[in-house]
Amino acid sequence: MSVKHPVISITGSSGAGTSTAKVALEHIFRREKVSPAIVEGDCFHRYDRYEFREKAKEYAAQGKRLSHFSDEANLFDKIAELFKSYGETGRGMARTYVHDDEEAKLYGVEPGRFTPWREIGEGSDLLFYEGLHGGIEEVRPYVDLLVGIVPVVNLEWIQKIHRDTAMRGYSQEAVVENILSRMHDYVHFITPQFTYTDINFQRVPLVDTSNPFIARDVPTPDESVVVIRVRQPQKFGIDFPWLLAMLHDSFMTRRNTICVPAGKMMLAMELILAPIIHDMMEKARKARGS
Repeated sequence: MSVKHPVISITGSSGAGTSTAKVALEHIFRREKVSPAIVEGDCFHRYDRYEFREKAKEYAAQGKRLSHFSDEANLFDKIAELFKSYGETGRGMARTYVHDDEEAKLYGVEPGRFTPWREIGEGSDLLFYEGLHGGIEEVRPYVDLLVGIVPVVNLEWIQKIHRDTAMRGYSQEAVVENILSRMHDYVHFITPQFTYTDINFQRVPLVDTSNPFIARDVPTPDESVVVIRVRQPQKFGIDFPWLLAMLHDSFMTRRNTICVPAGKMMLAMELILAPIIHDMMEKARKARGS
């Protein structure tokens, strides 16, 4: 961990909704006048889109499955190296995974490929990582704030099915097969991270999602609550009575767990995370003498 060069990591599975947390943090960064070095986790995949397809065929021929959740398909050591290096120097090595034609024009690399590795961090105040593996064992010693976005699994699957069919053009059958093929790696590489997250935001639907594979709609915020668990409230000075007053219809279920209407999830994130980041940056600036 680092006082001078903090590392913030948002971790969550595919379809979990980490983009909501990213937007909340971007709002906080703007208000706090923080300049983050932003890294997306898919840049640490071991294979690009085309290499992955070929490797997956090789695995299938051996009766095995290859998924983006596993250590075999990712460069966990490179994530750890980045976090460690940034914490020590405010610099580190990263690259970009190019998703589509628009990004291809920006980076000069065809979709599905990686840009070359490059040094990042110059002039930044903190490192902000968002991806699948921000809380794996290799990186945890170097993270100053670890946030998990983890809807209950049926909701996660519904969100993924709807996203991948509507936005990425996959058939529902292909998405379901993808979910099933990654289950072993999901259990061994994704869920263990949430034991160690500093704060978890877990969206829970209040409608029947017992068969996520036939759900026609994603439950709306009005049909959901968010369970927020702070692992060590005293570490970050979390003021639960104040949060209860600020978040209408919220309630406590355990000494470190508050539930809020899902429509207030963004507000809850900002209320909880803004004081933490403010304090983090005050200490960083003081340590850097700026």
